[in-house]
Amino acid sequence: MLFSSYVFIFAFLPLAVLCFYLLNRHSRTAALVGLVAFSLFYYGYWNWRYVPLLVGSILVNFWLGRQIQQRRAAGKTPRLLLAGGIAGNLALLAYYKYAMFVAGLFGAAPSLGVIVLPLAISFFTFQQIAYLVDSWHGNVTRDGLLPYAVFVTFFPHLIAGPILHHREMMPQFSSEDGRRLRLEDLSVGLTLFFIGLAKKVVIADQMALHATPAFSAAAAGQVDFYTAWVGVLAYTFQIYFDFSGYSDMAVGAARMLGIRLPANFFSPYRARNIIEFWRRWHMTLSRLLRNYLYIPLGGNRKGPGRRHLNLMITMLLGGLWHGAGWTFVVWGALHGLYLVINHGWQGLRRRMGWERESRAGAALATLITFLAVVIAWVFFRAQDLPTALRMLEAMAGLRGISLPARMPPLPWFLALLAVVWFAPNSYQITRAYDPVLMPERFRTEPAPLARPALAWRPTPAWAFALAAIVVSALIAMLSDRMEFLYYQF
Repeated sequence: MLFSSYVFIFAFLPLAVLCFYLLNRHSRTAALVGLVAFSLFYYGYWNWRYVPLLVGSILVNFWLGRQIQQRRAAGKTPRLLLAGGIAGNLALLAYYKYAMFVAGLFGAAPSLGVIVLPLAISFFTFQQIAYLVDSWHGNVTRDGLLPYAVFVTFFPHLIAGPILHHREMMPQFSSEDGRRLRLEDLSVGLTLFFIGLAKKVVIADQMALHATPAFSAAAAGQVDFYTAWVGVLAYTFQIYFDFSGYSDMAVGAARMLGIRLPANFFSPYRARNIIEFWRRWHMTLSRLLRNYLYIPLGGNRKGPGRRHLNLMITMLLGGLWHGAGWTFVVWGALHGLYLVINHGWQGLRRRMGWERESRAGAALATLITFLAVVIAWVFFRAQDLPTALRMLEAMAGLRGISLPARMPPLPWFLALLAVVWFAPNSYQITRAYDPVLMPERFRTEPAPLARPALAWRPTPAWAFALAAIVVSALIAMLSDRMEFLYYQF
């Protein structure tokens, strides 16, 4: 069930919100049970056969977490339980997500048959591994199974994130506050949800109409300079507005239920370097990789050489997290290399006293970062390495430069570039209503063209604007609807 489907918008979401608050007036426990039921139905709507897999994962990981907590409280060191829990979760993920890839390396893939990747397995697996590790460190409160089940299954985040952290979410699920529906929650939630819907169906899906043919042409060996650049720029904006739209819709749906999710997307193309890009793109995945992989590997504590190695390992595994294929390995390696170069450049600037940056320098840094990200997206989108290399050759003009048969969508690209670089994002527009759990460094960051008139408030002008957004999005939904890109991960 897609967020951008009529059944979700006009049936599932209203019914889930209504039942949650009706049950919440009588019992928070009943409301949470209802929320788990709705979430499991939402998950099973795709394929009910994988609901037992999700439920089994929740039960086993909750039991493991509780055992680790109890043994730690008794002064014991439950290393085997933690190691077994992590190994079991990774084995489950490896079977469904990587078995075909690994078997293919040895020419044994056909013997495995077709292994269907369960939706969201990467998200709920990593989230629960983090829970086990925090149980080991004693950073987990002893909440019951029901809040834990909501923590894992909560439908606004279940399929494509954000990846939740128990410390910021479990108190919200267990809280007795918010028994009645607050109009502010409903207004802010609907605003964010429909802004996200418009990003998805009006912009991202339209960009796909330019990206898909270009990458198909590259796969067939028939791509040229203009086609390649149109395709990769279209995909650059497609994945931006697709993921940004999904993130807005997830935050909006949760806010209607009185829950604030962590921010997962904060104008990443505005970043001046790759380090900053990863603080803004898929923020909760970046946080998880930093806290549970990069820092345990040693982080930057053992010198520049070890830091660079740790960065490469982290980004390679981050690439594989997105998919089992050499294109994702190369994409992760590229971003690891970008981060190594970025850290080296920052160290040189500090030594040379070049820490002050002019406006022109900042603009140039943003442009260079954007182009580096665009080049990496070629590997992320291409179906295989030969297709990616053909795209890059064509972008470099090595496959010929000819006039396009029709005018490429350059005005659209320029308009979208202006939006991603200069316009306030959804959370800045609704900042006065505290829409998400936001890292402190972004809490007060101004957008370059932010104006008080753009700040959302419940006024007739904003109601009219939102109505126009809703109508345009619903009309766009009449055409073929596409999955959110992160559903495949």
